Amino acid sequence: MSMKAAISRRVTPMITSPGLRTTRRKLHAAARRLRGRQPTVHYFHQADDPYSHLAAQTLEALAERYRIDLRCHLVPAPEDSAAPERVRLEAWSRRDAQNLAGRLGLDWPGESAALSSALAPGATHRANAALAAAVGNADFPKIAVRIGAALWRGNMDALVVPGAVDAVTVERILRAGAALRAARGHYLGATFYFEGEWYWGVDRLHYLETRLRDAGLAHSPGGDFIAPVKDVELTARPTAAVTPQLHFFFSFRSPYVCISVPRVRRLAAHYGADLRLRFILPMVMRGLPVPRAKSRYIVLDAKREAERVEAPFGCIVDPVGRATERGIAVLNHAMRDGRGPDFVEYFLRGVWAEGIDATTDTGLNRIAERADIDAGAVAAALQDDSWREAAEANRQELFEMGLWGAPTLRVDDGPGHWGQDRLWVIEEDLIAATSAERR
Repeated sequence: MSMKAAISRRVTPMITSPGLRTTRRKLHAAARRLRGRQPTVHYFHQADDPYSHLAAQTLEALAERYRIDLRCHLVPAPEDSAAPERVRLEAWSRRDAQNLAGRLGLDWPGESAALSSALAPGATHRANAALAAAVGNADFPKIAVRIGAALWRGNMDALVVPGAVDAVTVERILRAGAALRAARGHYLGATFYFEGEWYWGVDRLHYLETRLRDAGLAHSPGGDFIAPVKDVELTARPTAAVTPQLHFFFSFRSPYVCISVPRVRRLAAHYGADLRLRFILPMVMRGLPVPRAKSRYIVLDAKREAERVEAPFGCIVDPVGRATERGIAVLNHAMRDGRGPDFVEYFLRGVWAEGIDATTDTGLNRIAERADIDAGAVAAALQDDSWREAAEANRQELFEMGLWGAPTLRVDDGPGHWGQDRLWVIEEDLIAATSAERR
């Protein structure tokens, strides 16, 4: 094991430790009380971000339910390094927002011609001019919802409001919001920050609510979350004698893939799907850099999600580079013998939860042995570079779906869905493919 791997194996369990998280929360709360300050939740809003439009619709309820000072900030779109494949990201965000809005009962105009108007030159500027005037105003949540609805419905006239500020002031307010967001350690819109921790969009709002409740800041105990979390249920019973294909595009370097694999396998088994493993190289190995703030948030967020789904995670030896290439080479052979799913799960658990260094023969053989792959088969697989052609073909197919990252799944030739947060959508597609009856 290299020195770097040895250090990571020791340090990452501390960084992701629930105990350290609890200690930090207590220190922040103690500092706040010592200074006599009110608990403050910061919200960062991006005018032309679909997820921000959904998040804005939760702000009034958040402020009403909890004893907090809600401070709203206006921010620009993230830099290119934090938003790779921007065109695909924007198109996916609109499609995903429609699914999320339907699940949560929030407003979204749907896929309509009006969306093209929302992206027309000048639309975002008008929205920012209206929103900038409301920064620091208690009515910002209402104004953000109204401006968002007008923007995404292509109602350009409604974006021209009394009191809208000039371009210089808009730019100053956007820079201030971006500077505060960066100083606290994030890069996206639709984000909430509370005393040292970040929560992205409606998908993570339940974590913020849980923390506020645990801190005794709720006006009333219990009750449903503003945006309840949804995950795989496995309660519907297939009735059609079909075998749908479940295509699973994944990267060995994604912590979200690590915590999604067991649930993906359960999905495939429950609905009798043929699980098709579609490995791709990590984005950073495809020339797409990942900023430090993004890497840190992803690891800490993945730890929270791992705890929620009871998946092992946190003792990490980053498999970027040689470890991933070696893992894919072995997987490419293991798939031919039906051992692919086992190897994928054991490899990810090894590097993301057990601190195994897959750049070494000892580490890789240890992982492979669990999938019933002997050292001879590992050595033979490492001499075969044919996996590179398959990885590129998988990447091209992923791009043709309009997506780029892992995990991405799709049923048969249906639409692809990105993220381990969207396994519930994949389950809906499997239910439709198998004519499953809900219990």
